[in-house]
Amino acid sequence: MSTANARVAWIHSAPIKALAIQELQEVKLDLLGVENDRRFCLVDSDGRMLNAKRVQPFVAIRPRLDDAMRHLSLDMPDGSTVKGAVDLGRAINVLIYGRDVPARIVDGPWSEVLSAVAQRPIRLVRFDNPGEGVDRADEGAGASLLAEESLRAIANAAGVTAAVDPRRFRMLFGIAGVEAHAEDTWIGSRVHIGSAVVVPGGNIGRCAVTTLDPTTGVSDLDTLAALAKYRGEKVTSEPLAFGVWARVAQAGVVRVGDAVHIA
Repeated sequence: MSTANARVAWIHSAPIKALAIQELQEVKLDLLGVENDRRFCLVDSDGRMLNAKRVQPFVAIRPRLDDAMRHLSLDMPDGSTVKGAVDLGRAINVLIYGRDVPARIVDGPWSEVLSAVAQRPIRLVRFDNPGEGVDRADEGAGASLLAEESLRAIANAAGVTAAVDPRRFRMLFGIAGVEAHAEDTWIGSRVHIGSAVVVPGGNIGRCAVTTLDPTTGVSDLDTLAALAKYRGEKVTSEPLAFGVWARVAQAGVVRVGDAVHIA
């Protein structure tokens, strides 16, 4: 598939895993990914990572973190805002995707407000190293790619008229100017995106989090049924595939509007 007109359509980052994503105009893509992407996460009383599959309202909490990761604001679903410094407390090991990852508890008001939403004890933690919170980090993943036309394809399968909101899928880069699911054909290739180079390693299988409205956290679109309907028979590295994950082969800056092409 041609990438002659391919461009970066959007950049989405999630500074706190499971909470709302941030829409960015530019990122520095390092070998482990974007430094602040999924650098923080929420854990239960046993130190296990919590995501929106377990606590759906998390996706409606909008974090705002400064570039130095020293100050955090949480815009809560009830319209209130919680603000404070990012003060790192005691060390903790977080169980995430079967791995024990070193992190530090973030002291402050965060546990109280997040526990109220989850209706269980919650702590906010920051991973010691970048990239640890990214899905498939154990396989070297540092980025993810999704063609904009793929959003229209799943909308058609789901019987809705507008393209599906890309925030449901929590991908780093959206690509305009290519056919639906063109990203599937890039697996194993060197994809130049801005001044960076990534190599897609496989498909991303989808879960129930994608059924949640990214603004309200309410399940309102059966994305999994739609994927099963029009993608269920496709040969992919993971079932119900939508988008691809990639390793970063060359660090660089990526901006909205940058060209994307295959080496």
